[in-house]
Amino acid sequence: MKNILVVGLGVSGISCIKGLNKIGAKIYAFDEASKEQLKERLEQLRGIDVEYFFGDEVDKINMEILDFAIKSPGIKYSVPIIQKLIRNNIEVISDIEAAYRVTKAKIVSITGTNGKTTTTSLTGEIIKESGKNFKLTGNIGVGIFEDGINSDENTILVAEVSSFQLAGTYKYKPSISVLTNISSDHLDYHHTLENYIQAKFKNLVNLDENDYAILNYEDETIRKFSDSIKAKKIFFSSDRVLEEGIYLENDLVVYKNGENIEPIISIKDIFIPGKHNLENAMAAAAVALALEINSRIIEKVLRQFKGVEHRLEFVGEFNKVKFYNDSKGTNPDSSIKAVDSIDKPIILIAGGYDKKSSYDDLIKSFDNKVKALILLGQTADKIEECAQKYKFTNIYKVKTMDEAVKKSFELAVEGTNVLLSPACASWGMYPNYEVRGKDFKERVNYYGGVT
Repeated sequence: MKNILVVGLGVSGISCIKGLNKIGAKIYAFDEASKEQLKERLEQLRGIDVEYFFGDEVDKINMEILDFAIKSPGIKYSVPIIQKLIRNNIEVISDIEAAYRVTKAKIVSITGTNGKTTTTSLTGEIIKESGKNFKLTGNIGVGIFEDGINSDENTILVAEVSSFQLAGTYKYKPSISVLTNISSDHLDYHHTLENYIQAKFKNLVNLDENDYAILNYEDETIRKFSDSIKAKKIFFSSDRVLEEGIYLENDLVVYKNGENIEPIISIKDIFIPGKHNLENAMAAAAVALALEINSRIIEKVLRQFKGVEHRLEFVGEFNKVKFYNDSKGTNPDSSIKAVDSIDKPIILIAGGYDKKSSYDDLIKSFDNKVKALILLGQTADKIEECAQKYKFTNIYKVKTMDEAVKKSFELAVEGTNVLLSPACASWGMYPNYEVRGKDFKERVNYYGGVT
């Protein structure tokens, strides 16, 4: 029987404990919060034999008996508990690595700086329509370890995976891996862009000739790395005709495989807007084709798929002013794509936790489309300073989302689009981007007079 320490009692930690209990492991768990603070989460684990350690009880953990530790994704490697495990030569892995080691299911692993949630959800909808058994997992649902334990070889795990999770992988080898794009993000966690890119590439490094890699041809970093990938590759491009792969031909998305060119869908029939969503649709279609799903099923889903909550989500229209919730825009590149997808004039609400990002490209993307900028959170001053450097001065700083939405109603004239796309994480003001997005929607409906 293995002795396993679970570090962090968030969604992934709880999932790991439930899964480990099912396979008879001896479970230890640590969280830096107090037992009282974790009361509600611990209720989810009632009846499971776990030896808990909280707060400053790190020194009470007997490192000598541990076989390995599973770390919750957001916990940095620099924290004392992780450093102590490393000093004691205890292997520290992520939940996706742990799930891979125990599951019999086929894993479709989807990552990228932007687009992974939409691509994952869209892939799931296509597989669902095909009638195959699947589970949406990773950063979606109850957690991949529990899903992996409870799945057999006839199940497909469609997993959205983050750089945090991938950093803690060693043997991880999905059957199908997707890399949507790479741009600078999470430098507060990975410290350098090189470390971040290396973590993303861990989605691909262990693939062999029996696996598939779905890759964005227009991303130069990905394209350069692709020569080292052993798997069968399906490239997609929204900008050029490819020798092989998925691309546009006269506004028609097609798949070229050898001499065969198969039409999939006209771009005007894809419901979700924007070039980035076209690329997400291409990536999801490539996964489906690798799974031998009929292209007519792919077309049907792409016509109907309405997008995911908090990603360019239309909230409502009040006095001929439209409001969009893009709370999942947690980095500048994602917000640039959002601005590009919305018609001018735009009032942009941005700001949040500082991930050490640069905002120059975001401000330069305004290109006369953004008429006013409402800033809140830790990065408000930093974004303001950057905007002023480029002579953009119509800026309003506020303390809360309520003030931000109220100000947008005051500023907006008929025909304006109000866009929440923070270009920053939610931490410090909200536990996650979902809560931030819901707060925005509630404030919009309140000031719009919806009861």
